[in-house]
Amino acid sequence: MPELPEVEVIRQGLQRWVVGRTVGSVEVFHPRAIRRHLAGAEHFAAVLAGTTLLASCRRGKYLWLPLNSGEALLAHLGMSGQLLVLPGTAPDGPHLRVRFRFTDAGSELRFVDQRTFGGLDVEPLIPGTDIPLSVRHIARDPMDPAFDDAALVPALRRRHTGVKRALLDQTLLSGIGNIYADEALWRARLHYARPTETLNRPEIARLLAAVRAVMALALEQGGTSFDSLYVNVNGESGYFDRSLEVYGQRDRSCSRCGTPIRRDVFMNRSSFFCPRCQPRPRRARY
Repeated sequence: MPELPEVEVIRQGLQRWVVGRTVGSVEVFHPRAIRRHLAGAEHFAAVLAGTTLLASCRRGKYLWLPLNSGEALLAHLGMSGQLLVLPGTAPDGPHLRVRFRFTDAGSELRFVDQRTFGGLDVEPLIPGTDIPLSVRHIARDPMDPAFDDAALVPALRRRHTGVKRALLDQTLLSGIGNIYADEALWRARLHYARPTETLNRPEIARLLAAVRAVMALALEQGGTSFDSLYVNVNGESGYFDRSLEVYGQRDRSCSRCGTPIRRDVFMNRSSFFCPRCQPRPRRARY
């Protein structure tokens, strides 16, 4: 699943290439692409035609475009969703789900989704904000200037769970998925099963700093692209996978101490860590 850096790279691309433009027409080629828009494809196209895209917004891994109609176009990328800005003459490809043509003669926006787990929707904004209703439960992410570091300390300690499980909780802090949680925990020298109630203030500060450092580096490198499904709006892949220290590095030597990286099964997925740099706590929570 795309995480904060991948979604932020897409948001920046949309900000550059489509914000300020007016939708001329919309074509829906697959009903699953707008399944969250319960009024159907015709209504989806009708409410977007003539609207202007005012901004490109993100909270954690959630992406949306506020409209001058007072609503927002939400994009759920799922496992393989892509928002591509392409010339109108570019071939459609087999996985094109929705096409947006603009009133100017420039490029068009296409939603492409091979596995059809993603989707688009139009919904109202919370009054007085630019946040859609379905995003109201999502916490701010650590890269947000308004993120409250001090408030995270008691909130994290109250969770009484493993620290990685807490990092993945989008209602606590958003944008962090499996890849960047493992990378941040390695940097902070914390085991993924460390109970949150045992973390002290300096350890939490160190973890937050590690999260931000990993995210910043990933953003510089365009995110993590393990295959052709994770690309920015012009189709280019990120290359943060070349900088991964632990994720996917099972049995390779830790760059810090030389100990082979381990992989554990965690929440039906994988956790990668260095058993020396990140010793397992005597009392663990999974």
